[in-house]
Amino acid sequence: MFSALILAISTVALVQFGAFYWRALVVGIAAQPVSGQVLAAANVLAETLRGEDYRPLAQLHQLTPEICAKSFGLGLVPLYFKLIHAIGKLASGRITALADWAESERVLCARYAAVQIDRRLQANLGFAASMRSC
Repeated sequence: MFSALILAISTVALVQFGAFYWRALVVGIAAQPVSGQVLAAANVLAETLRGEDYRPLAQLHQLTPEICAKSFGLGLVPLYFKLIHAIGKLASGRITALADWAESERVLCARYAAVQIDRRLQANLGFAASMRSC
């Protein structure tokens, strides 16, 4: 009985650590600068990046080719965005603090997608330049 309790607590702690680590990676990538070209292509203003801008950015990400072997995909961010979007819709009008937090998380997802597009394009340009120099 005691060993089952220790296993359950350890599993919960491991899942919590994994979730916090994943979010820290997303925040770290989203904090990088985004080129104006990516924001202009998605018809988004850098100063007013909103959670609503995630979908156009995710669609633009699907349109950008992946030439290099490095993967700059969105990973679990689309699933996280859907979850946060649902939480925000449920909280809007009722719990303003939760709705504001959900919007800030949606903006984080949008910035992450914009940075991933920029990284993919820069990698593709570098790869194309190296192919031309051969």
